[in-house]
Amino acid sequence: MFKIDTVKIYLTFLIMALLVVSCGTARKAKSLKKDAVSVQITPTQYKTDGIDVDQMLMKADTIKIIDKNKEEQTLMAYRTTDGDIFAQGVLDAVFVISNFKNVAERAGKVDLSFQILVPKELRDSKWQLRFSPTLEIMGEKEKLEPLFITGSDYRKAQLKGYQQYEKFLSRIISDTTVFINIHMLEIFLERNIPQIFAYKNDTTSVSDETFYSNFGVSEREAIEHYTNKYAKRRNENRKNKRASKFAKYVKQPIIEEGIRLDTILTNETGDFLYTYVQTINTRPGLKKAVITMSGEVYEEDVRVYQTPEIGPLDFYISSISSFADNMVVRYKTKVIERRASDNKEYRLDFLAGRSNLDLSLNENAGEILKIKEHLGSLVENQVYDLDSIVVTASASPEGSWSLNKSLAHNRSKSITDYFKSYLKDYKDSLSRDLYEINLDSTYVAEKQDDILFASKSLPEDWSGLRQLIENDTVIPDKEKVQIYKLYDDDNYDNRELKLRGVASYNYIRKELYPQLRRVMFNFYMHRKGMVKDTVHTTIIDTTYMEGVKALVEMDYKKAIGLLSGYNDYNTAVAYLSMNMNATAYDILKDLEKNAKVNYLLAIISSRENRIQDAVKYYLESCRENPSYIHRGNLDPEISELIKLYKLHELLEKEMYEDEVY
Repeated sequence: MFKIDTVKIYLTFLIMALLVVSCGTARKAKSLKKDAVSVQITPTQYKTDGIDVDQMLMKADTIKIIDKNKEEQTLMAYRTTDGDIFAQGVLDAVFVISNFKNVAERAGKVDLSFQILVPKELRDSKWQLRFSPTLEIMGEKEKLEPLFITGSDYRKAQLKGYQQYEKFLSRIISDTTVFINIHMLEIFLERNIPQIFAYKNDTTSVSDETFYSNFGVSEREAIEHYTNKYAKRRNENRKNKRASKFAKYVKQPIIEEGIRLDTILTNETGDFLYTYVQTINTRPGLKKAVITMSGEVYEEDVRVYQTPEIGPLDFYISSISSFADNMVVRYKTKVIERRASDNKEYRLDFLAGRSNLDLSLNENAGEILKIKEHLGSLVENQVYDLDSIVVTASASPEGSWSLNKSLAHNRSKSITDYFKSYLKDYKDSLSRDLYEINLDSTYVAEKQDDILFASKSLPEDWSGLRQLIENDTVIPDKEKVQIYKLYDDDNYDNRELKLRGVASYNYIRKELYPQLRRVMFNFYMHRKGMVKDTVHTTIIDTTYMEGVKALVEMDYKKAIGLLSGYNDYNTAVAYLSMNMNATAYDILKDLEKNAKVNYLLAIISSRENRIQDAVKYYLESCRENPSYIHRGNLDPEISELIKLYKLHELLEKEMYEDEVY
C-alpha cells in the first residue's frame, strides 16, 4: 500500500511540474502576442572583398588638399565608434535601426547585407525561431534561404525523436536467412534425402533446375518449408511502417539543406544578432531591392507565435554603368567602290560527250532554279545595276584534252544561251532599264539587251584536282607525292595517262573527277547613279554603339570586348565597372578633365587607397557640378570619404562663401 501511494504522489508531482512548465511557455507566448514582439532588421555597414572600408581609410588621419582659392588646406579624419559588428552572438553595443541603404553594384554583382536582431523576449530553450526573408526586385519576389535559431531543449527533443526512430529501425532484420531454421532443415535432409544433404559441403554451385530435376523439389520450396513465416511477415510489416514511424517519433526533422543558418543557443539572456548577406546579379534598370521577412516560433511541432511582418528594408542600387555616355556617336570612314562583283558556283550535269543542257538530268532542275533566283535578286537590286555575266564551264582530265576543250566550250555556250533567253523574258516582264559594260577581249562575248554575256571554258581543271587531292584523307601521302610529280609534264594527255597508273586512280575518277565538272557564274555590277570609281564617306560605327549598349545593359565583358580598341571615356567606364582600375585610370588621366572624369578618378583613387587624390578629385567634380555632392552618397568608395573628412560640410562652406561674396 505504501509503495502504491508513493508512486501516485510521484506521478502527481511530475504531472504538476509539466503543467507548470507548459503554462509558463504558454504565458510567454501570450505575452509576445500582446506586445507584438518582433525582430528588427537593418543594413550592415559596407564591406568590399572582405575588407572593411572604414578600417582601410583609418590609415589616413590627415590629408592636404588645394581649396577653391588655390590654397593648401589640411583635413583631419573624424572617427566615431558606432559599435562592433558580430556575425552572431550577444549584442552589447547600440543597435542603430535604418530602413534603407545605398549599395553599389560592382562587376555585375550586388551584396545586400543586413543584420537581424532577435530580442531576448523571443528566446526560450524550448522554442525554435524560424525567419524567412523575401527579396523583391523589379516586381519579382523570391524566397531566400530561411534562418533557424533553435533552443537547446528543442534540439534535445528533436534528437530524442531521432533516437526513438533509430531504435525502431534496429528491430528491422535485413538478413532474411535468419528466418530459416537451418538446423531442422539439415536434420530433415540428412534423415530423408541424404543425396541433397551431400550438397551441404559441396563447393560447386547447384542451380535450382538441377536441384529440382534430381529430387523433385525446388530449392525455394525447401527453404520456404523451414522458414518462420510469422517472423518474416512481422519484419516486413516493420519495413512498411518506416515512414509512419518517422512521422510519429520525429515531429520536427532537423533541416540541413536549403537554410542559411541553424544555430543552437544555450544562453537565453541578451539579444541575438546575425548578419545576413545575399548576393544578386544585377540587370538593366535595376535601381532598388527590397527585403521583407516573416518570423514564426515553434514549440515541438506547434506554432505558438507569428511575428508581425518585418521590414521593408530598401536597398538603393548605384552602378558605375550609369556614367556611360550613350549620347556619343562615333563615325568611321568607308570607301565605296562603283564597281562590284559576285561569284557563284553550281553543279550542272551533262550526258557523256553531250553539251546540251538537260533540265531533267540528275539535280539540274534544282540548280537552275537557284541560278534564276539569284539572277532575279541582282536584276531587281535597288543599289546596283547588273552589267554583265561571265559563264565558265570546266571539265575533268578524263579523255583527250582537245575533246574536253570542245566539250567545255560547247557546254558553256549552251548554258549562256539558255540564260540569255531567260533574262530576255525576265526583262520584258519587269520592263527595267539594263546597262552594259565592255569585257576583256579574251572572252567570247555577246550582247543581249543591255546585259553583256560571255562564255568561257576551262578544258581540264588540273589545279582544282590538285586542291582536291591535297584535302583528301583517303589517298595515301606517298601516292600524293607521286601524283604531284606528274604535274611536271606539260602535256595534259600524257599527264592523265600516267595518272591512270596510280593505285588510287579509280577512286580519283569516281569521287574527285565529278567535282571538277562545274559551272562558275561571275556577275559584274555598278552602283546606281555613281560616276566616280571610288567615294569616301562616313558611316556610324556600329561596333562602338553596340559596345556602349552592352555597357548600359551591364554586360561588361561584352562591352570591354567591343570598346577596348577605342580607349575613350566609355572604354574607361567599362574597365572600371569590372574593377580593372589601373587600365581605367590610364585612359581617364589623359582625357580632358570634367566633373564625370574627376568623379571616376576619385573612385579609382579610393579603391587603390590613394586617399588624398580621391578627396582632391571628388571635390573638383563637385565644384564643377554640384549634383555630384548627392552622387557621392551612393558610391561607398566616396561616401566613406565624405564621412571621414566631413567633405560635404567643406563644400557647403565654400558654396556659402560664394553666395556672400
